[in-house]
Amino acid sequence: MKIISVIIASGAFAAASVSAFSSYSSPAVANPPRSLSASTTTRLHQYATTVQQGFVQVADIYSPRDVYSMEEWATQYGMQKADGVELYSEDGGNDYQLLTQSGASAGETVVYVPADIVLNSAAIQQEFGTSLQQAEAAVVQIDQGAEYRLPLFRLMAKILVEYEKGQDSAYYPWLNSLPRQFFNGVSMTKACFNCLPPYAGWLTSSERINYSHFAMALRQGYVPLSQETIGNKEVVKWAYNVALTRYHEVWQPERAKVIGPMADMLNHSSEPNCDITVDYDGNVNVVARYDIQPGTPLTVSLGDPTNPTPIFAQYGFLPQDCATIFCKAMHLEPRIRELGYEFQELLFQTETGEIAPKVWDIFLYDILQQSDPGSAQQFAIACQNDDEGTKEQYHGEYFAYTLDALKQHVYSILGDAEDLTRKAQSYDLQTHPRVPVIVAHNQLVSQTFSMTAALLEQMG
Repeated sequence: MKIISVIIASGAFAAASVSAFSSYSSPAVANPPRSLSASTTTRLHQYATTVQQGFVQVADIYSPRDVYSMEEWATQYGMQKADGVELYSEDGGNDYQLLTQSGASAGETVVYVPADIVLNSAAIQQEFGTSLQQAEAAVVQIDQGAEYRLPLFRLMAKILVEYEKGQDSAYYPWLNSLPRQFFNGVSMTKACFNCLPPYAGWLTSSERINYSHFAMALRQGYVPLSQETIGNKEVVKWAYNVALTRYHEVWQPERAKVIGPMADMLNHSSEPNCDITVDYDGNVNVVARYDIQPGTPLTVSLGDPTNPTPIFAQYGFLPQDCATIFCKAMHLEPRIRELGYEFQELLFQTETGEIAPKVWDIFLYDILQQSDPGSAQQFAIACQNDDEGTKEQYHGEYFAYTLDALKQHVYSILGDAEDLTRKAQSYDLQTHPRVPVIVAHNQLVSQTFSMTAALLEQMG
C-alpha cells in the first residue's frame, strides 16, 4: 500500500487526524471535527484558480464538473486513496464514480477523508451557534415532525454559506465538482407528480414539501446569508439536493449526517462492496466489505434494495438491480399500520411477479374489516403474533374474496401506469427533463404487475 505524503503547512494543521493507511491508531476519545484553519484555507485556494472566477455556476446545467481539481484539493488536505482507485465516468462527465483498477482486500480502507474537510452536521451546529438554533426552531414551527431532519438542514445551510463565499470558500473546489442537475422528487414539478403512481407520487412530493419547509425557514433570515442567495430558488434547491443526495448518516458518538468529499463519489448497488464508516475523530473511511476484483466500481447501499421507489424519490434514479417493488396498495395504508407491517415487506418480485405473503394479509384484513370486524380483530392478532396456523385458516376460508380484491388492485394499477406513462411521454423533454426516469419507473411497475396479473389468473 502506497501512503500519500501530506505537506504540513502549519503547526495547527499538523494535529490533523491520522489516516487508516498509516500504522497509527486513533485514540478512542470523541473529538469533534475541526473547522478549516486560516492557513490551510489559504493554501487550498490554489486549486480554485483553475476554474471560472466567481460563484459555482448552479444555473448552467451543462457546466462541466471539475472533479479533478477537487481530487487535487482533497489530496492536499489529506484525503488518501488506495493504489488503483480512480475517478471514472461512463457518460462523458455527467456522472462520476470510483473504481479500483488494482482490486482490494476485505477490510481494506480504499478511501480516507480527514475530518478537516468532512461536512459534519454536529460540527456545523457548533460553528453557527445561536443563528442556526433560531433557524431550526423556525423549521420545527413550520413542520412539527421535522426535528429528525434538522441534521440535513444544517448541511444545507453550510453548503449555502460556502457557496455564497464563492472562491473565498475553502470548499469551492468541491462545490464546483458537484452536479448541477438532479432528477429526484425535489426537482420534479407538479406535472411530474401527476405522472407517477400513488406511492411514488407521495414519496416524491413529500421530498419537495420537506425542501419547501427548509426554504421557508431560511427566508426568516437567521442563517448568515444574503437576501440574494436566499431568494435564489435554484441555488437553494441545489444546496438542498447536494445535502440530500450525498450525506451518510452516523449514530456514534452522536447522530449526525456527514459528507466526505471523494467518499461521496461512490454509486449505489443492491449488493455493495464497500461500507462508509466515521471514526470518533470524525474521519471518513470507505472500507471494502469483501475482496474486490480489479476493474470493479466501488459501491455502497443508498437504500433498501427490496423497495427502489424511495431511492427513486431521494436520488432521482431507478436501481437496475432491484428484485422487488412495493405492491402500491396505498389505499390500504391504515390497514398496513394496524397490522404493524412496513412497506418494504409488501412486495412483488420484479422477475416473476410473485406476491409476498403479507400482501395477501393486508387485502384479507381489509375484507374482514368491512364484513366481519370480530374476525378482523382475531386475524390481526394472528398477524401480529406470527400465528401462521390461524392465518392459514382465514386465508383458506376467504381465498376467493382476497384473490378477487388483489386482481382488482393489480389491474387498476396496470391501467393507471399505462395512462401515466402515455401522459409523461407527451411532455416536452426540454421543459420536463425528468420524463425518462419517470417513464422507466412506470414501465417497471407495468412489467412487474403484468406478471403478477398472470399469476393471479392462474389461481382462479
